[in-house]
Amino acid sequence: MARVLPRPRSPLDHVRSWYEDELGWPTTGSEPVELLTGLRFDVLEMPADAGRAVLRRWPRTGPVALLRTGGDGKQPSDRPKLLMLIAAGGAEELPGILEWLEWGSLASDLTARGAGDRMPAPSFPTGTSPASPSCGFGAREAAGWVRPPRPGYEAENSLPTTGLGAGIGDGGGVPDLVRLVSAAATQCHRARLLHAGNAQSDRAYGDQPLAFSNASRMSAGTRPRSLTL
Repeated sequence: MARVLPRPRSPLDHVRSWYEDELGWPTTGSEPVELLTGLRFDVLEMPADAGRAVLRRWPRTGPVALLRTGGDGKQPSDRPKLLMLIAAGGAEELPGILEWLEWGSLASDLTARGAGDRMPAPSFPTGTSPASPSCGFGAREAAGWVRPPRPGYEAENSLPTTGLGAGIGDGGGVPDLVRLVSAAATQCHRARLLHAGNAQSDRAYGDQPLAFSNASRMSAGTRPRSLTL
């Protein structure tokens, strides 16, 4: 009787196993592997240039991934995005927080993924999976970790959230969700104005006044609370 040998595991099997077994994060059964949001975490999504400015302000934010769109970057939808993991339920709070901060539609580039959504499974750092150190993932993959998760340290109370326990983090210093959204909305607005200024070759006001000019605030009819946070 012929012996039936098991089929070799694909690199994506190792990816799925690492997220599910090491981190306890549910994934989809499809390929490429995707992570389900709204269960263990939600995601704040913003343009990469705005997100990098937020990372400089907040050295500890929880895991952060870079999402590559594959476009030429000329259109907003083609530009890379930063995905910041926040506590589950944060996506539902985002609209209310933006209204309270008086950003309104000014922060249209700042969105969230929550219950019923998903995100690409980023390539995890080399050496984090003993079974497959490189896991077949590289720079061509859809997403990669900027600040990778650490097994055992990314429980629900270690991600940015609001209310009791906000900002605890696995090493301290993680901003609460309101402050993180405030910084992200500010940087998204700045990045959008700078892109618009570059497209029009308008240097009349310079970078700083353009990003926070009185004219831009008056035209929107708001003076965001975030400027005081």
